[in-house]
Amino acid sequence: MEHKLHVAEPEKFMKDLPALLNEAESIPLLISGNSMLPFLVHGRDTVYLSKITKPLKKGDIILYKRLNGAYILHRICKKDGQSLSLIGDAQPVIEKGIKEEQAIAIVKKVNRKGKLIGENSFTWFFFKKIWLNIIPARGFIIRLYSKFK
Repeated sequence: MEHKLHVAEPEKFMKDLPALLNEAESIPLLISGNSMLPFLVHGRDTVYLSKITKPLKKGDIILYKRLNGAYILHRICKKDGQSLSLIGDAQPVIEKGIKEEQAIAIVKKVNRKGKLIGENSFTWFFFKKIWLNIIPARGFIIRLYSKFK
């Protein structure tokens, strides 16, 4: 099956996204920005956004809308009732107080380095379970990795 690439203005894409999620199993979105490094790389990797159909939990990657109107893709590091705490994989600071209704979509698979991976892969497990629990050490690990890369 041939897929056509559709490029949309970001605001139009985000406005249309809820309707698109009702029509398709997943919607691809090319990564823009570096907050999800080292798991996802700007301009290289694609996430597949899906409609949220079950309760969100720690480790899930979600697309959400900040109160200032910015659309952000980050990982849930804590859930307290209807309030979420989120963090990018490259960041040391947790964003608290995000309401569940701000969540627009969930990521269930990604195209990383040209390979399609899902929630059952080792890489996904590593970033969801291990990387998420070593937030204070992330900066040091990334700097160390950069020196030897």
